[in-house]
Amino acid sequence: MPNEITTTTQGFMSLANNDIAAMMAEELDGLDAGFERIKIPAGGSTMFEVPGEDGEPESVKEFSAVILYHHPLHSYYATKYTGGNQPPNCASFDGVTGEGSPGGACRKCPLNQFGSGENGAKACKNRRRIYVLREGEIFPLLLSLPTGSLQEFTRYIKRLLSRGRKSNAVATRFTLRKATNAGGIAYSQAQFAIDRNLTTEEHALVEKLAEQVKAYARRVGFEDDVPTCDPETGEVAEA
Repeated sequence: MPNEITTTTQGFMSLANNDIAAMMAEELDGLDAGFERIKIPAGGSTMFEVPGEDGEPESVKEFSAVILYHHPLHSYYATKYTGGNQPPNCASFDGVTGEGSPGGACRKCPLNQFGSGENGAKACKNRRRIYVLREGEIFPLLLSLPTGSLQEFTRYIKRLLSRGRKSNAVATRFTLRKATNAGGIAYSQAQFAIDRNLTTEEHALVEKLAEQVKAYARRVGFEDDVPTCDPETGEVAEA
């Protein structure tokens, strides 16, 4: 039977007695700066893979977490990407300016236009990194949101904003549904819903951690993104 991560009575108050920034600086000094990951599967599966308590991954249908920070992640590979840790030829952590070759303004780049890649997709893959914190925990996890889920995420953020809420003011429930692209290829599309509003005390603690994660995020390299199936092409691409 699949597991389901549920909320705890502790909520996010476990952050109150921990200096996460100091812990990260001390414990990760000289070590890999990456975060453990929540993975979205390929092929239309509706089960996330999340880090388990014993270090082994677990498959869950849904989980609840607060979104601490999220940002665009664009990457272009001049040759066909087949996995591994090689960095992209051009990359952007803000979706505005690309670094590398060709580099420059992402919006005007011909490689960032539909039709520049295979099957009408973009040659430059647009993704979004989301740093989340599950209830009762103090260390964030990283979810790399694939191209096929960006529209759903945009809609969710707009719904929050229409209610005057930021994404770090609520616990979000994450689920997956099977979707099919124009080429008939099945992929796993993330879905988002408000699980509950954070208390005033929780939100204050979460906002403090969010600022720390935002400052730390640039240290997380592209090698922390694991290859998966691109929902636009059905081929292996950066996760």
